Formats: sequence, structure tokens, C-alpha cells
Amino acid sequence: MLPSHTINLRVRYPECDPMGYLHHSIFLQYFEMGRVELLRSLGHSYADLERDGVFFVVAKVNVQYKAPARYDEELTLSTRVVRQTHVRIDHAYELKRGETLLAEGTSTIACVGRDGNIRAIPEFLTKQQG
Repeated sequence: MLPSHTINLRVRYPECDPMGYLHHSIFLQYFEMGRVELLRSLGHSYADLERDGVFFVVAKVNVQYKAPARYDEELTLSTRVVRQTHVRIDHAYELKRGETLLAEGTSTIACVGRDGNIRAIPEFLTKQQG
């Protein structure tokens, strides 16, 4: 079973555009928060991985915007792993306000070393999947 995790977010004032809507670029920041918290829910800290020379870089991202969000609204972000190989992880995201789907997206992150070259995902991270 591939892991998933849900977090609650509140739209902050500086995340909004001049019209009062959540700026489109912030969705990507929320997706990153979802990935980091999913990793944390599995008992790992991204900061610890970085100290050990394990980094994940975004290789591809896609967002489909469905409805706007506004300042101070509470949102729910669900993040799940949909595929993992020995060097990459594919995630899927759903951002909602209540039952209203605001955005859905996907990303591919690749594991690299401190030198920026592709490396295998550490075994202790892959054992938790499946």
C-alpha cells in the first residue's frame, strides 16, 4: 500500500493576489508542504535526509486549478504516493475547501546526492512502500 497523508492549511494574507485570491504559485508551495509532512508521518525528516546528503528535486509538476480560495479559508490537502522507482517518486494532490475541489496536481521528484547527480533512494525509505 502506497502512503498518503492529509494536512489542514489556512490561506494567509501574503499568499493572496491583489484581488484577494490565493495566488496560483502558492499551490506549489502547499504541494511541497504536503510532501514534507507525508515524509514526516512516515518517521523521517527531510532536514535529516539533507544532512545525510539525500536531496529530492522536482523534475515535473502539473496543476489543474478548479476553483479559487480566499484569505483565511481553511483548506485540506491530501498527498499520496502513486508510484515509486529506485530513483523517483510520483505524488498526486487534492486541495479542497470542504467538499469543493480547488486544485489537483501531480509531481515527480528525483533523488540526487549533494553533487546534484541522480542517486538511488535510500533503502530505509523504499521499504515503507508496499
